[in-house]
Amino acid sequence: MNILPPLLFALLAAVGNAVFAMGQKKSVGLDNTISFIVISVAFCILFTAMAVPFFGRYNYISVLKNNWLWACLSGFGLFMIYIGFNLLYTRYGASHYVLYAILSIFTTSILVGVVIFKESLNTYHY
Repeated sequence: MNILPPLLFALLAAVGNAVFAMGQKKSVGLDNTISFIVISVAFCILFTAMAVPFFGRYNYISVLKNNWLWACLSGFGLFMIYIGFNLLYTRYGASHYVLYAILSIFTTSILVGVVIFKESLNTYHY
């Protein structure tokens, strides 16, 4: 198994998370920290929309028609991530990220991957 591609993708996500945490921590003068999330989501949508053409053909109507329920569920998941990270970083700081990391191993890798989707674990995963 070639570990380099998943390692690079995980690194991309980890660096993105670090940048997100830094943005949350450095934001100042907020009476309502959720307003910061709204602005950061708007920028996220912009950057993601600019990346879409680099990943092949796309048809938003078809995606919405065939996957609206899963898109809604994923959107709610992103909402939960944004809110959770905002509360974690603004109230406790990025040093508490380890709590998220441990909990996400269970909720995502074990619960979603192994239990729900019946994905196998190999020696590397252990």
